[in-house]
Amino acid sequence: MQEVKETSAYRASLKMRILQTAMPLFTEHGIKAVKMDDIATALSISKRTLYEIYDDKESLLQEGIRFFQQKHRNRLETAASGKSNVMEIILEMYRINIERISRVNPVFYSDIEKYPRILKSLDQDKESRKQQFFNFMQRGVDEGYFRPDVNYNIVSFMFDALGKYMMEMHLYEKYPIKELYLNMLFVSLRGFCTTKGIEILDKAI
Repeated sequence: MQEVKETSAYRASLKMRILQTAMPLFTEHGIKAVKMDDIATALSISKRTLYEIYDDKESLLQEGIRFFQQKHRNRLETAASGKSNVMEIILEMYRINIERISRVNPVFYSDIEKYPRILKSLDQDKESRKQQFFNFMQRGVDEGYFRPDVNYNIVSFMFDALGKYMMEMHLYEKYPIKELYLNMLFVSLRGFCTTKGIEILDKAI
């Protein structure tokens, strides 16, 4: 029984090491450029051992994205808990997201389009968090920063459409990701802010 526990603990530890090694390689060099051999070499393990944990690169990529997205969300939630209003939360989220995406090679975004299963999973994850979005918008209305006469269901679709258009048109190859994110978020956000909210945004920008 002890041997089984030790084996399980080792596999869990190895899985974590693989994720923590592979994802930075993917985001820095692109998914296609990183081979399973490269990951195994970086970890000083055999490729056979790597394949015993993950059947293929897609499985590794999918679990890596899921793990780091949850880690990122936890960081955002922790940051948000220390803020007093929605505008402070948005500005802090913007800072954290910019810090995150500035470390990602645009090639990563091109490569991920070749994995429809992962794209579908990302869409489902986004759909599952829509209620959180609406709750946040309502909080902004209650605090007087967001307009009460805006249909935030349409706003949700609008943000999704902008994000998909940016990816499908490969705008990240023409403009810096930071510039795209700034325009997509703040230009849209300014449209449904009250005067009170706009004043804070303009000062921050």
